[in-house]
Amino acid sequence: MTHSTRNYMAAVITVLLAIASFTAGYFANDFIELRTGTVQGADKQEQFSLFWEAWSWVESSYIGQIPSMKQVTYGAIRGALNELGDPYTVFVEPPAREQERETLRGNFGGIGAQLSRNDNGQIVLEPIPDNPAASAGILSGDILLAIDGVAVEETLTVEQVAERIRGEKGTAVTLTILHVGAPEPVDIDVVRGDILIPSVTYRILPDAPTVGYIQLSRFSGESSNEIEKAISELVALGARSLVLDLRRNGGGLLDAAVEVADHFLIEGPILYQQSKGEEERVYEADAETVAGNLPLLVLIDEQTASSSEILAGALQDRDRALLVGNPTFGKGSVQLVYDLSDGSSVHVTASRWLTPDRHQIDQKGLSPDILVEIPQDAIDSGRDVVLERAVDYLQNGMANGN
Repeated sequence: MTHSTRNYMAAVITVLLAIASFTAGYFANDFIELRTGTVQGADKQEQFSLFWEAWSWVESSYIGQIPSMKQVTYGAIRGALNELGDPYTVFVEPPAREQERETLRGNFGGIGAQLSRNDNGQIVLEPIPDNPAASAGILSGDILLAIDGVAVEETLTVEQVAERIRGEKGTAVTLTILHVGAPEPVDIDVVRGDILIPSVTYRILPDAPTVGYIQLSRFSGESSNEIEKAISELVALGARSLVLDLRRNGGGLLDAAVEVADHFLIEGPILYQQSKGEEERVYEADAETVAGNLPLLVLIDEQTASSSEILAGALQDRDRALLVGNPTFGKGSVQLVYDLSDGSSVHVTASRWLTPDRHQIDQKGLSPDILVEIPQDAIDSGRDVVLERAVDYLQNGMANGN
């Protein structure tokens, strides 16, 4: 297994153990309401008789195997929803819906560690600070030998190992560990729990000591406080301008996005939410700000979605920041979830978000003010040309009025 492959797998398993995948963040605030029940109408039932008329001919004449009526029903629902032309109004079958419920409920927990295989085929653990694994005594580079007394075989995939570690929150898993340089393995009990991964990381850029870099990976309940702390500490370290990185940010809590935007804006609208049968709702900034008038650039890409597009769109429309990078994903809507009688569900788009200038985010996305094409040689060498372009603009372009 190559080094890059191991790094990829480590990233994937970190997500699995943290129960904080892109999908979870993407839908964290989009499913704002859960409803049950049925809608009936004699006229609709009469109109649907045409379907059964057509299907009876299929049953009597089709030479191939006829699917079950459940499959036919599911297919009919999907076909009808497809006519809406909305990729987020969807039908979800029972197994997928149950998995979705578990993810949103958070009934399962992890230990808070990255898993990867080394060149010898051993599972290596990298604990995440302030999480169960680290608190229990797991150290960086520890080799995982067994889980609850069952040996970890080389034939197991990293995902399978992670699945064995995962379990109900509050329960313990016994990991047999070989510490680096230790002669004998030890058993360590780790109590599974919610994984605490900061949504914000920040630093002064080494080659640009007056530029503060903030990466916001998702919108959680702590994001607003984390951003406020990052700005204050970067300014204390000498930052005179900021780069806010929203690349690969799939979204999260709407309220968190509004609160973060409020740190950069003074009064005025942050977004508008339009819902069927309701008055338009306006989210506004207050009169205070944390970032003041610090020059600000926001990095975006095709994985900048949902709540992160709300933030980027507000900063762009209010002339508070320029967007640098590539067009965003285009997810600016809210779905109501209706659970059906057989455990399946239908997700129906019921609200859409508009930027302060009333640009529709949904299925359109945001366009960068400074488009940056990423050449293959930069990808191969690991150069971050988008960040480089942002820093160059802050240091040179703004001074020249460009």
